[in-house]
Amino acid sequence: MPGLPAVSRRLLLGGALATGAAVTGVGAAYAAPAAGAAGAEAPLPVHTPPRRRGQRSMTDVPFDVHRTVRVGMIGLGNRGSGMAEGWAAVPGCRVTAVCDIRAGRATSVANRLVALGKPRPAEYGGSADAYAQMAKRDDIDLVYIATPWEFYHRQGKAALEAGKHAIVELPVATELDELWDLVDTSERTRRHLMLSENCSYGRNELAMLKMAHDGLFGDVTNGHGGYLHDLRELLFSDTYYTDSWRRLWHTRSTASFYPMHGLAPVAAAMDINRGDRMTVLRATSTEPKGLADYRERFVDRSHPSWKETYINGDLVTCLIDTAMGRVIRAEHDVSSPRPYSRINSLAGSCGIFEDYAGTSATGGRIYVEPDHSGHSWRDFDSYRKEFDHWLWKKIGDDAANNGGHGGMDYVLQWRTVQLMRAGLVPDMDVYDSAAWCAPVPLSVKSLAAGGRPVAYPDFTRGSWVNLRVGLDSRESAMPPVA
Repeated sequence: MPGLPAVSRRLLLGGALATGAAVTGVGAAYAAPAAGAAGAEAPLPVHTPPRRRGQRSMTDVPFDVHRTVRVGMIGLGNRGSGMAEGWAAVPGCRVTAVCDIRAGRATSVANRLVALGKPRPAEYGGSADAYAQMAKRDDIDLVYIATPWEFYHRQGKAALEAGKHAIVELPVATELDELWDLVDTSERTRRHLMLSENCSYGRNELAMLKMAHDGLFGDVTNGHGGYLHDLRELLFSDTYYTDSWRRLWHTRSTASFYPMHGLAPVAAAMDINRGDRMTVLRATSTEPKGLADYRERFVDRSHPSWKETYINGDLVTCLIDTAMGRVIRAEHDVSSPRPYSRINSLAGSCGIFEDYAGTSATGGRIYVEPDHSGHSWRDFDSYRKEFDHWLWKKIGDDAANNGGHGGMDYVLQWRTVQLMRAGLVPDMDVYDSAAWCAPVPLSVKSLAAGGRPVAYPDFTRGSWVNLRVGLDSRESAMPPVA
């Protein structure tokens, strides 16, 4: 298979699946338990729409070669404006247009890029459909979207239908029918839509992926990831989230809004959609106490938030089964006082890695046999050095100087541009994006049924059984800039 690492966990541990000969047996692994079986509850079904006539899978479809990647940006608030300089810094990339419903933001970002010596992008804004007008430009190859969550589906779809590739912040959509619509639109337009999952390019996350695929953990059995981030002060800020859009989601949905930062790296290490898939989700939730408590203690009674009732639980936990018998625990909590963590843990028959737990500079700790014994954790430092992903070895210094979140924003941007300029297959595709975002609507459905299991959609429509390369890519060069 072109692009596979020379020695990989697929070859060492794949067994019959590595030959594609175990499809029937794998199917049996995720068949719903019979109704009435002891201790078993049949999952609530979800609809899988048939692939429409003329649609074809986007699996392993490379980008056309782009000499220069021309980026149009939609949404220039905190996240969007912060990514503008990173896109402009990547070799062979140019920001050609910027858009925000508040036109002044577009002007501000354009001014900042000019001050950095970059060409001035075209500016769009001032109306709700300005993004659609921008997407029609013929000097845009990739649309980057960083607006509030409720707009992602329509804006991502508009970019695809305008003939552009799209990279969308989290989550790409919040409803199952919207996720399916993005999958179908990508297949119909032959354009890629990717989740802007920067944490999948985190240094520890990619090292964990390489260790898993090299067999360091033995047979991987379970993983734990999530998004645990005390956002209470920002949620009640009158300026940080425009029109309080993010806090208002806590008044209208019980969903696990944002587990993808932890779920996606674990899923990649388990080869989800590349030999395994997620099959069942169960959700639990604590009571919604944190935001109301914070408001009581710190927010003036004149603040408009006092008219709000919060229904989103402080900690929403999703337990996800896979076809190969693994279990993933994905968590979301932005309402509680706690240090930041994405958890980022993976375990198997030979050991375990845990992030955000160690005392070393990497923040990780590890215990693997036969290297370790005595029931004592070891620092992750030497393992990250040994299993450091080629992207970090190649552009780690640039990432530290050009991007936020420890550099992983720039690694995401650099790799996206490199893939498009070199005409390579995306590391993360529309099927990964939909699968990683599906816990948003699935958690709502499970919680409404008292935590009952819900069947997980197969957005690949069966091609998940085929082993293929993803974030475990082989080193390649950025094409030279003429």
